[in-house]
Amino acid sequence: MPFVYILECRDGSFYVGSTWDLERRFSEHSEGLGAAYTRRRRPVRLVWHAPYDSIAEAYAFEKRVQGWNRAKRLALIEGRFDDLPALSRRSGRRRGAASG
Repeated sequence: MPFVYILECRDGSFYVGSTWDLERRFSEHSEGLGAAYTRRRRPVRLVWHAPYDSIAEAYAFEKRVQGWNRAKRLALIEGRFDDLPALSRRSGRRRGAASG
């Protein structure tokens, strides 16, 4: 079953990924065999994951969350789903619009 997951790294940053085998992939990250990003920021901690019906859905959600700001990722991790729309970078103004 495919999963999307979020790891919290030693420096407090988040890594978002997707995989078919969550336990194996987490072990790889923990042992320094995962992505270069997490290799330099170990130890890592699994803070969120969700199963998906297909790897295409998991990959699409992974890419979506990778574009989110920290506050929105924290809301997802903490289960504050009602807060997600308001935390969007585009909420209330267009990207690139000057702030007053």
